Amino acid sequence: MGDAGLLKPRCPWCGDDPLYVAYHDEEWGVPQHDERVLFEFLILEGAQAGLSWLTILRKRDNYRKAFDGFDPARVARYDDADVARLLADPGIVRNRLKIAAAIANARAFLEVQREFGSFDAYLWGFVDGRPVRNVWQSMGDLPATSAVSDALSKDLRHRGFKFVGSTICYALMQAVGLVNDHLAGCFRHAPVRHSP
Repeated sequence: MGDAGLLKPRCPWCGDDPLYVAYHDEEWGVPQHDERVLFEFLILEGAQAGLSWLTILRKRDNYRKAFDGFDPARVARYDDADVARLLADPGIVRNRLKIAAAIANARAFLEVQREFGSFDAYLWGFVDGRPVRNVWQSMGDLPATSAVSDALSKDLRHRGFKFVGSTICYALMQAVGLVNDHLAGCFRHAPVRHSP
């Protein structure tokens, strides 16, 4: 990143941890349409509940290994032996409910793909296919939920998804670019705003 990278105005939530800064600079808020990446963020956002996002970022590579590269078809086939394997894996959050939710979510994810053609089409349908472009001035302006995240959460729960409360759904929307919540003064706000 170098000294010049440290001088760029950023959203203050990413602090100065290199992993967090890279996530902020390269991923957060960029419109994402890859099915596997959408599934990854769905699972990681659920795993994050009650923890810091930095904790999850630090475990992300371990999650990718433990959950077969976030292949929803493979995760959907997990059985009791896989649950036991995951509960014994110190590289992930070893919470039985979150692990069970990941497997249930993989199965529900596949159902959504069958019904809508892709999870991408389903998810982006909540914002009519276009990112919501906010212009927040300070961290205090950022909401934890929105009417869209409320609707998404309700529909996901109806479809059998777990760990998909409105706050988790809003975090998912931020992560995969359904909303651009980079602060107006952040150097990433304009580039993300102009992303397709």
